[in-house]
Amino acid sequence: MLYAIIATDVANSLEKRLGVRPAHVERLKQLQAEGRIVLAGPHPAVDSNDPGDAGFTGSLIVAEFASLADAQAWAQADPYVAAGVYADVVIKPFKQVLP
Repeated sequence: MLYAIIATDVANSLEKRLGVRPAHVERLKQLQAEGRIVLAGPHPAVDSNDPGDAGFTGSLIVAEFASLADAQAWAQADPYVAAGVYADVVIKPFKQVLP
């Protein structure tokens, strides 16, 4: 089943994000290699694809997992969680309708 992993950053997270981004992206690439990722990306803090120093306010990942517990375990093992980038992570089942 698909799950939406919706994370909210702590204030002023940009420096922490940049420090662990390579490890975070590597985990996403593994999901992609397994054919399990639908989409993933950050929420810019301003209306721009390149928010510069404004940074980001969180992230969204939609991916396939065997269960909600598996999605939760995967999300909790994310480098952004360990580094304190995320203030909160919500995981919900997701039903893709389009495309």
